[in-house]
Amino acid sequence: MPQAAEIASRGRLLFPLIASVTILVPAGVVGESPGTSSRSAGPITATFSIVAVDPETGECGAAVASKYPAVGKVVPYVKPGVGAFCTQHYHHPPWGPQALKLLGEGLAPERVIGQLLADDPRRELRQLAIIDMTGRVANHNPSAAPVRSRYWGAQSGRFYSCQGNTLAGRKVIAEMARAYEQTKGSLADRLMAALVAGDCAGGDHRGRLAAGIKVARRGKPGTWFQLHVDKSDDAVAELLKTYVAFKHPAKGSWKGGRPPFTDPCPNRKTPPAKSPVERPTPRR
Repeated sequence: MPQAAEIASRGRLLFPLIASVTILVPAGVVGESPGTSSRSAGPITATFSIVAVDPETGECGAAVASKYPAVGKVVPYVKPGVGAFCTQHYHHPPWGPQALKLLGEGLAPERVIGQLLADDPRRELRQLAIIDMTGRVANHNPSAAPVRSRYWGAQSGRFYSCQGNTLAGRKVIAEMARAYEQTKGSLADRLMAALVAGDCAGGDHRGRLAAGIKVARRGKPGTWFQLHVDKSDDAVAELLKTYVAFKHPAKGSWKGGRPPFTDPCPNRKTPPAKSPVERPTPRR
């Protein structure tokens, strides 16, 4: 990999393949508290996310946004040639590597989720999504989520799955799916388009603090591309602006050229009004 260059912009941006815009957060904020058991509830990561694969390029990826700080480091997980996984709403980071290991051993996505939750007393508080390189998807939604975590839901399509909790409404997931399906370009382009669409539709009804994207490529060890905003007043907009500067210095793949990152949705900087409580029929 070529030598990385660094620039300062509310943190540090690393080129060429791993990037982050980071504001320091207090120690212990990210992940589960020290001393908690492997099956503890963990903190609530109110989140909307997408997992997806591109069998033609051999890429798999995930993108996520939340009011929770540094969410891009604790919710999405990818493994080259295997697939992508998200653990959210009472997230449990150790499940990331474990889920992808099981998936790589040949377990079907639904069996992976079943094994993770088998002895978990908090299973009805977890939201999980996993996809393999053939596009097989499995989801688990938090059917016992408290009122503050509503609306929650998931929607899957060809080679992708969108999911979230503590959302402004059903439109968030629907708009993410629409944007992913209608966007042309790389897998990362489509993941970003979905994240922006979800944010413009209201996203996390509490506000916007952190966002991230990860992509792995078959034949390339580890995470091939990574970008995250750990703490910001407008995390998705900042993530998109940095993404465009990094990935599309000359042109973009969105209709009309470069994504309109300067103001993709006029009301983005105004926290969305909390929607009436909605709750779908539990799905797994």
